[in-house]
Amino acid sequence: MEGKHRVKDKVSVIIPVNNGISFTQACLKSLYTLFSRSEIRSAEFEVIVVDDGSTDSTADWIRDNYPSVHLLYGDGGLWWSGGINMGVTYALENLNTDYILWWNNDIVPANDYFIQAARLIRENGNNVLIGSKVFVLNENLIWAMGCRFNPVNGRRYPYGARQPDSDAFRIPVEADWFPGMGTIIHRSVFEKIGLLDDKNFPQYHGDSDFTYRAKKAGFRLIAFPELVIYNDTTNTGMIHYGSFSNLFKSLVSIKSNFNINKDFVFFKKHAESPFAYFYLINKYFRYVGGFYKWKFLNYLGIKKHEHAGGTS
Repeated sequence: MEGKHRVKDKVSVIIPVNNGISFTQACLKSLYTLFSRSEIRSAEFEVIVVDDGSTDSTADWIRDNYPSVHLLYGDGGLWWSGGINMGVTYALENLNTDYILWWNNDIVPANDYFIQAARLIRENGNNVLIGSKVFVLNENLIWAMGCRFNPVNGRRYPYGARQPDSDAFRIPVEADWFPGMGTIIHRSVFEKIGLLDDKNFPQYHGDSDFTYRAKKAGFRLIAFPELVIYNDTTNTGMIHYGSFSNLFKSLVSIKSNFNINKDFVFFKKHAESPFAYFYLINKYFRYVGGFYKWKFLNYLGIKKHEHAGGTS
């Protein structure tokens, strides 16, 4: 493998964006500040931004302020998975990169993130996908440290979600899939299993489908506690906000993590028992049922934040 003969491993950080210029500005400033740390000796990091039809002058600002960024363009129809695929293809074919690092413009890395990433890349073989420990930004709560999927009963969840940090999350964790942020993947994974399925999973589940396919293909997925990022959960997805119209849209929109189609396609590809689908039925029963429950309680004058169990 060519990367083994290099003094430094070449890592391409891929960031798909569509507007949100303020997030991109903060993101690139943070990345290039941390790239300059002298302790990073064994890896060379570079950035690929895939601008999928932004209308807020994102591309102009990047060209003026960070000319070393590899800037690619979409027409607004790439979504997250298509943007990642464009960046991966460019990195492997034009930059001869060794590793791909999935990134979003609304995550914040710990100050030693890339020092730790360079070390972990060198200490783990090509057969390991490296995952980050993700915290909720401005909260002392874990968002995910690797994720789990049981193909028999259908249970699918981020490990450690909404839990405070503890000893259980200070050791490496084997995972079934990884989210699309802070995930480091050797080029051989793409060469073996292909790109993300951007047709079935344009926005959500492209990450989980790809990394779970990698696991099924024999690669190991390990989340490391020293590789810390913070996720700004205010800048994500579509939710109903108590609106009947938005409830329907959230069930069919590409922008929504409650899009029914992508869930059923994922289970069709990976579930190993009909019982797994009961997990999906329960998920949507709770989601839609919770909507109507709070509509009724609001009608009675009971607001969600006033109710002790208000997290349906």
